[in-house]
Amino acid sequence: MLLLALVLPDFRLQSADGDSATRIALTAACGAGAFGILSAVVWPLLVRLLLLVPALVLGLLVFFLNGSLLLVALRLNPSARGAAAPETAVIVAAVMSAVASATGGALAVRDDEAYRRRLHRLATRRHRRRTDPPCPVTPGLVFLQLDGVGHEVLREAVGRGLMPTVGRWLAGGEGVSLRGGGMQSTADSGRAAVGGMRSAASGGGGMQSTADSGRAAVDGMQSTADSGRTTVDGMQSTVDGTLSAADRMRSALDDARQPTDGDGPRSAGDCIQPTALITPPPDPTAPLPTADGPRPTHRLTPWYTDWSSQTGASQLGILHGSTFDVPAFRWYEKDRGEVMVCNRPTSAAELQRRAIAHTGDGGLLTEDGASRGNLFSGGAGEQALVLSIAARRRGRENRSRAGYFAYFSDPANAVRTALSFTAEVVREIGESTRARLRKQRPRVSRGGLYPLVRAFATVVERDVVVAAVMGDMLAGRTAVYADLVAYDEVAHHSGPHSRDAEKVLRRLDRCLALLERVADHAPRPYRIVVLSDHGQSPGETFRSRYGLTLADLVRAGCGLHVPRRAERTHSGAEARAAVRAALHRPVEEGGERHRPARHSEPVVLASGNLGLISFPDVRHRMTKEEIDARHPALLTTLANHPGIGFLLVASAEHDGVVLGPYGTEIPLARLDRDPGPLARFGPGAVEAVRRTHAFPHTADIMVNSAYDPADGEVLAFEEQIGSHGGLGGAQSRPFLLSPVDLSAPVPDGERLTGAEQVHQVLRRWLGELSGPEVPLTAVPDEDTQDERAA
Repeated sequence: MLLLALVLPDFRLQSADGDSATRIALTAACGAGAFGILSAVVWPLLVRLLLLVPALVLGLLVFFLNGSLLLVALRLNPSARGAAAPETAVIVAAVMSAVASATGGALAVRDDEAYRRRLHRLATRRHRRRTDPPCPVTPGLVFLQLDGVGHEVLREAVGRGLMPTVGRWLAGGEGVSLRGGGMQSTADSGRAAVGGMRSAASGGGGMQSTADSGRAAVDGMQSTADSGRTTVDGMQSTVDGTLSAADRMRSALDDARQPTDGDGPRSAGDCIQPTALITPPPDPTAPLPTADGPRPTHRLTPWYTDWSSQTGASQLGILHGSTFDVPAFRWYEKDRGEVMVCNRPTSAAELQRRAIAHTGDGGLLTEDGASRGNLFSGGAGEQALVLSIAARRRGRENRSRAGYFAYFSDPANAVRTALSFTAEVVREIGESTRARLRKQRPRVSRGGLYPLVRAFATVVERDVVVAAVMGDMLAGRTAVYADLVAYDEVAHHSGPHSRDAEKVLRRLDRCLALLERVADHAPRPYRIVVLSDHGQSPGETFRSRYGLTLADLVRAGCGLHVPRRAERTHSGAEARAAVRAALHRPVEEGGERHRPARHSEPVVLASGNLGLISFPDVRHRMTKEEIDARHPALLTTLANHPGIGFLLVASAEHDGVVLGPYGTEIPLARLDRDPGPLARFGPGAVEAVRRTHAFPHTADIMVNSAYDPADGEVLAFEEQIGSHGGLGGAQSRPFLLSPVDLSAPVPDGERLTGAEQVHQVLRRWLGELSGPEVPLTAVPDEDTQDERAA
């Protein structure tokens, strides 16, 4: 405060006639003390009153509210010598909050014993006010979903030292023993070489001197942003472990009925040192102990998605045990005349209802569980930022956005997140400008509101979700499932192996390190399971390569008018749904009912590199014979296009057929002997296609884009250079990182296939830890279930 009074002309701590140094110091101390007391007492009340304000708007109001508190503090100063202009008060309050939090964290977070003692005091105080049963001594489970991080991406990140926490968990002797089938070091080297050649090519010929100058300017701006990031990231207590903000956050959690408790055993992972060498072992799953070095604490296992490799299907299967009748991220249901979109709240609620009815099971988190930042609840009683309840009428049982209150109750948290949000926006603008000036390929547009969407996913949602998980662990909950969407959002627009995506992986690893430290002080031991719902496959878009969209190609095959300028396809990134929910605008794409220009025109939808074509005027799923009679050139036009891998259509003669180029037509029953165009998509493609064919709402024509096994690239039907949703490449190979003291996910030599099988594995682990017995028959009523907010 003294330094700010010297720098800012409208902020003073002395009278107009001047004061002694002692009087000025006393005035500063009184002002800082009054500001701290007001922040601790008044701020949580203000945030609770502003809970109905959209989250992004609340983040901007943080500066003005802090400035108001400072003005009040100066008025209450007994020396009556402090004064500040309103705009100056905003700056002073923001700097004071940030500096106080950063300083407190730097002094305290490195002292584990001081950290433990303060948490113990908080837990003891909360425990005296609790009437709940004592916390079980059996271990709890924390499931952290790193959205979109594929198995190969994780291995590569650990090998390059981008994720030291994960590397420490997998460490064995002199190197990281990474387990998992299908990933060889030569393939990694080949991908790195290909990426290097592409970078050289993209930055090569055709660059003008003016572009070079512009790039230099952008590089300078990026360096400034990177320097700012160092300071800003150091101030993120929720992610980086600063202590003073954590204390206030836990107090806010207690006020929101999130009690905290005392000590817990230290994680076994603390004794493992991080390394950066990859030694591919022969065993595909279980890590091997070393003779002299530390033992690994986790094993890495790949698993394989269904045809629909996207969050809606995978998370529904993981949390509720069923992916039945989820053919894609978005699809048209003829019986309802509605487009279902997995990240639309009304659709998510309907999918969750169907899954519960299909399995007769309330979900993975039914007993003492918490769901944070997910599309679906998993049957949890504690929910925050869950999309499937965002569309319901608000009430005490429905506060899907209440997790924002738990985080923003701490003014220092709010200031840091706002500053980090701004820095991330600047960083994205700099990176996108750099890519444009260097003429990088592939590239998609990253203008408009995208910098704000990215900042929300990589800063706001990450911080809020991690804070909620911390509260759950300190409250001793049995099972917690949380989704962090930061990598998925960035990889869609920057690429799965881009520098931007690597930076996100570093920050996600720091989140894991923080939660590991929090587990040391939880009232019960915890096992941390990290998993992903899908991977991402790189590649340019269908539109950029061929100059038209899938919808244009379909219209041409049907003999309909094709617009001269191809329209862009909506992106289905999960972070956009979170932003809409935070802004009280959860419905996307113009409403829930599809109204085609003409009732006979086809409905064409895209889900990554998977396309779905439906004819709304025909109430049943059309067969190949019916489509040929109506549009003789359509199937041939699609199957012979170089950007199309294969088609799936129903058949009156063969039940279902797979179509490929040059007249290829293979019945589903014959695919085991002759996979035809499915052969290049690898093992499991035939079973995935057959299963999707049996869904009631499978589209009339299912279209999978072309796939090049040599470089793992696909052609997205959406505007994404990192995509998922269909078959082809890394998008179908997510990972499961589990503690070694839990049973192996599958026996040696077997594949872990489908989100439904992952659900069974997670349930088995809950049983092994004497966790909740998930009921098989009792189904909770969603309308009356107590969904308390965190």
